[in-house]
Amino acid sequence: MKNLIYPILILFIVSCTKHKWIQAPIVFDEEREQLSLQYLKDRYGIVQDEAIIDPKMIVIHWTAISTFEGSYKAFYPSKLPGARGDIQSASALNVSVPFLIDRDGTTYQLMPENKFGRHVIGLNHCAIGVENVGDGNQYPLTEKQLEANVKLIRKLVKMYPDIKYLIGHHEYQSFQDHELWLEKDSNYRTVKSDPGDAFMQSLRASLKDLQLKGPE
Repeated sequence: MKNLIYPILILFIVSCTKHKWIQAPIVFDEEREQLSLQYLKDRYGIVQDEAIIDPKMIVIHWTAISTFEGSYKAFYPSKLPGARGDIQSASALNVSVPFLIDRDGTTYQLMPENKFGRHVIGLNHCAIGVENVGDGNQYPLTEKQLEANVKLIRKLVKMYPDIKYLIGHHEYQSFQDHELWLEKDSNYRTVKSDPGDAFMQSLRASLKDLQLKGPE
């Protein structure tokens, strides 16, 4: 794993004076593609030839991991590690998002923004996920991360005008009766606290002009 992360960190040293948007691809091989297509079919009843989405919302997360390296390593492989028993029964597909924001505000793009990622129950088929390194306790999200989220969301909304919703991961269950909700198993839910009300309130205040909708 160190050999995979090291070149990315070198790229950061070279590039940070010019920008803070860095390509850091995770594995998206044939195995991950097929697991993604199977997830779409089994969980949502969607049959596609390619694991892509039509973005209609953005979901904000924290990684609950203190470092970029540890967070990146968690998303990198195609299949879930054995520790994720809470979601393993639904699929062996690993969690992933297009964007991972480090504590200094550096934005890493892990995969294309319209590629299917597993990060929010019921809504993966239409949601772009943004992960932030940290948690709500020992490593609270930073002001630089807030600024980076604002810039990223503005960019994504400009790229995908159909994006109308912005929610925190902890707010996802409010969409269970929404037309976008497609999870077939009424028992498949997890309770989330990320990224918390305070961070989402600050984020929404900074993006008020976009008029993005929140929890239903």
